[in-house]
Amino acid sequence: MPIEPGQPVPTQARAALPASSLSCPPDGGPAPHLAPRSGGFRAQFCTGVSLCVLAAALMAAPTLARAETATVAPAENRDQKTGQPQPGSPQASPDQSSPAKPNARSSNPLSAIDWLATPAPDPGLPGTVLLEPPVTGSASLPEVTVTPLTSLTPPIGLVSPASTGLPVDLWRGSDAQVLARLLHAIPVERSPAMQSLMFTLLLSETRAPAEGAETLLLARLDRLMDLGAPDPAQALAEQAGPTKTKARFRRWLNATLLTGDEQIACSTLQRQPHLAPDYAARIFCAARLGDWQTAVLLWEAAQALELLSKAQLDLLDRFLNPDFYEDAAPLPAPKHSDPLTFRLFETIGERRPTATLPRAFAAADLRDIAGWKAQLEAAERLTRIGALNPNHLLGLYSERSPAASGGVWDRVAALQRFETALQTGSSEAVAKTLPTAWRAMQTARIETAFADLFADQLARIPLEGDAAELAWRIRLLAPTYETASHEAPSGSDQAAFWASIAQGVPDMARARTGRDQAIAAAFADGSEPPAELQALLTDGQLGEAILRAMILFGRGADGNLGDLTDALAMFRAVGLEDTARRAALQLMLLERH
Repeated sequence: MPIEPGQPVPTQARAALPASSLSCPPDGGPAPHLAPRSGGFRAQFCTGVSLCVLAAALMAAPTLARAETATVAPAENRDQKTGQPQPGSPQASPDQSSPAKPNARSSNPLSAIDWLATPAPDPGLPGTVLLEPPVTGSASLPEVTVTPLTSLTPPIGLVSPASTGLPVDLWRGSDAQVLARLLHAIPVERSPAMQSLMFTLLLSETRAPAEGAETLLLARLDRLMDLGAPDPAQALAEQAGPTKTKARFRRWLNATLLTGDEQIACSTLQRQPHLAPDYAARIFCAARLGDWQTAVLLWEAAQALELLSKAQLDLLDRFLNPDFYEDAAPLPAPKHSDPLTFRLFETIGERRPTATLPRAFAAADLRDIAGWKAQLEAAERLTRIGALNPNHLLGLYSERSPAASGGVWDRVAALQRFETALQTGSSEAVAKTLPTAWRAMQTARIETAFADLFADQLARIPLEGDAAELAWRIRLLAPTYETASHEAPSGSDQAAFWASIAQGVPDMARARTGRDQAIAAAFADGSEPPAELQALLTDGQLGEAILRAMILFGRGADGNLGDLTDALAMFRAVGLEDTARRAALQLMLLERH
């Protein structure tokens, strides 16, 4: 029936209305379910949010009580006129339509997940489930050892570990300062095997210790320059990043000045002038790149502020103003020359000879701007230390006919005659020219380079007598020494002992001297490195152990036979069998000690 404005709503009417129909819109407007068509009740029942909330609270209790037992049929299953459920619908079943009895749990909070409201069954377990003994006897905290994590330095080198056979962590566990001192102190001038091993250590791709990586890198670069190898030093510096520190850049610049690639270094210095070792380098590079105004300005500043010595200023002045000093007397030779000073003298037409300069300066004579004689002498000097490929030396020897006699010209002539005889295949011609060529190589102390070049060809020439024995000894100095050891020309004890060394099984009974016995003892079964080197190996300090063994070999070559045995045994223990055999053969065959 219609409800008059202001008249209270009957309880029976309130119970018939579902709770959801009493919600009012957010703006406090009338509830759409309660509005009669006339609109009178709609205007006054929901005049505010408070009236709607109050009405909802009054209606909620009976509605919630019926919600547990009766389910309202969906609108699509009810009759549109009577509002009763249609027959056959699930909601129209007699069980669901009958009033439900009050539920004792209806006052408990409802759960969206049924099993959360179900109490867990009592398992009936004892109080202690894990019947195990205690893991500790006290409640005190255990001691914790803290080790700081350090990032691994990237490996640096020009030859992969797969080629050298050395591990990438060669220097692990050693102090960088100690390694630097060892690299500088090891003598290798008299042993080609030690020279080869040193270059292998310097150029192998290895990772420096976590602390002192820069120290070890600079030591490697300095040792390469000391051995007369500016090209590998330049390549190693470029791989490591020459602009990361001033010390790296200075060594890179010095190497490029000797190899002729200073254009690259000067371009880098022009972009990053803070890397310059001094004002002289900045002046030279500015002029080298064609920026003469900057070069002159820097020279004037260096002169005004006395940043360079008078000798350097005079040399740079002639470099910047060659026309002004065209008829001037030559400058006095410097007492101590560095690569930049050497190049400046070369640029002004007063090139200095490299014979009295450090070995690295000889690489500058290999360029075409030097004369043939200077190139030959520089090539012999670098080959003697193992810094030059023997094929390069052979190319220079064969370039042209000797221009004179004596000295290097006699060596060139002897080698050219022997090479011609070898190409003819005549045993008589080879036997005649081989002794002279060998004496020339002994004079220059480049016997191993000669053996590397001609050992295989000598093996194919049938020789007899002294020539055959000399050819066999030369072959023992080549990388194919083990093959030659099975072709000894005579049955002498000395030759048999050399052959046994080449095969790695020396016969102690044929050892004639104390040095021979010391060498044989190193190859005997059960021979082990000395205790101090074995301790380094146990700690994983392989690189340091090899360096110290090289020092022992130098002492052993000078006459300390115990050190000689220890060094060779150490090389064999770490897998440097080829180094041990070649070092022993060279020590007996070259006769330099």
